Amino acid sequence: MRNAVGTTAALLALALAVPAAAAAPATTAATATATGLWRMDGYGTVLAIDGQGAQEYQTTAVSCLKGYFAKAAAAPGTYDVEGAVLTVRPAPDGEHARFGVDVAVGHRQLRRIGSLPAACTRPAPTDPRTAFDVFWQSFEENYPFFAAKGIDWHAVRDRYRPLVHRNTTRAQLFDIFSRMITPLHDAHVLVQDGDRHYGVARPGTVIPTEELDDKVKKFVVERDLAQATGRQDFAGGLITYADLKQQGLGYLRIARFDGYDGDDPSYTAQLAELDRALDTVLTPARTRALRGLVIDLRVNGGGSDALGIRIAERLTDTPYVAYAKRARNDPADPTRHTRPEPIPVTPFHGPRYTGPVALLTGGSTVSAGETFTQALIDRPGRTLRIGQATQGVFSDVMVRSLPNGMTVWLPNEEYLTRTGRTFDGTGIPPQISEPVFTDEEFAHHRDSAFDRAVELLRSAR
Repeated sequence: MRNAVGTTAALLALALAVPAAAAAPATTAATATATGLWRMDGYGTVLAIDGQGAQEYQTTAVSCLKGYFAKAAAAPGTYDVEGAVLTVRPAPDGEHARFGVDVAVGHRQLRRIGSLPAACTRPAPTDPRTAFDVFWQSFEENYPFFAAKGIDWHAVRDRYRPLVHRNTTRAQLFDIFSRMITPLHDAHVLVQDGDRHYGVARPGTVIPTEELDDKVKKFVVERDLAQATGRQDFAGGLITYADLKQQGLGYLRIARFDGYDGDDPSYTAQLAELDRALDTVLTPARTRALRGLVIDLRVNGGGSDALGIRIAERLTDTPYVAYAKRARNDPADPTRHTRPEPIPVTPFHGPRYTGPVALLTGGSTVSAGETFTQALIDRPGRTLRIGQATQGVFSDVMVRSLPNGMTVWLPNEEYLTRTGRTFDGTGIPPQISEPVFTDEEFAHHRDSAFDRAVELLRSAR
């Protein structure tokens, strides 16, 4: 589930960490290093760092399991894992540090600890009951949205735990986990066992797939761009630009915020391909000539929030805050969070387009497609949202291992507007509602949201 959402889910599971190390040594401002043991504020994560790299330990009140190992890179305090680069920057006191991942935005706070939790030093039982308890506890301590969704998670445990016993098969346990998460209707929640996976989107919406993207792109090219000029595809077809027949209007379609370089999964390679596309599209001549820009995110499977911010930087002359990011950080109290971190948008140093934008969204606008949408809400200049509400999932995805080898994905963060609002669950609503790729629209060869965008941009000139 997250074909679109899943490609970068592992990379965006920022709780990546590190190999067992000895108790933290005494440090000073001059000698502070990342080596040692660290507890992350929120995220249920302990990091163990030594000269070889970083080992994540995923902790709950009932468990401790090894997560990803990130190999030490050339630069001190940097670690490579699955195409992502992690950084750990100790403070001068040596007792605190800041953790970041290049594919994501924001940072996490670390504090040094003297030893691993006791549960991390012994093997975890692999029986079905233990797997159930770790599964339930991972949500209990990290999931922020039970109250908003009207879910009594304790009642869920009371209903399903009696069904699990030592002879419960993997298939039966997978089915139980699937039934437990179904009422959440959260596209960032997933149960995985090898090639088998299960997740549920918001009712009435469709999670992007390659098939849906191909269908929609073909429709848009044949209908909306039939008389457009200069159409170009970038990033293996995931980004499309064309000058519309209406003079002074442009069209930019973004299908994902990852996968731009199929040969190199690193964030550096994805960023380079995105910059190449934007440099080609937003030339000095075009940014002077454009009087309106349609940005189409109606089928966008998400990816890297940082790439969305990179695009926003090309759309403003004035620095502003995209949103603030916070995480749940008290296992016993879902109302307590880390301090919100503002995520800045700094104008790009080259050509920028700062005129009116018509942003097309729908229920298949997912994850990083939504954070990019949110990043444009307070964009200086006119940005108008047209279509349908986005999917309603914003958080980086926590990838949590279960002791029996299954995996669960879940969110633990909120993205706040300047008024403190979040759009989790409901999605970001449009300012102007129009149908988005319905059967009726396809049958009558209509694209009401696109047509309204063009109409409004023409009238705004």
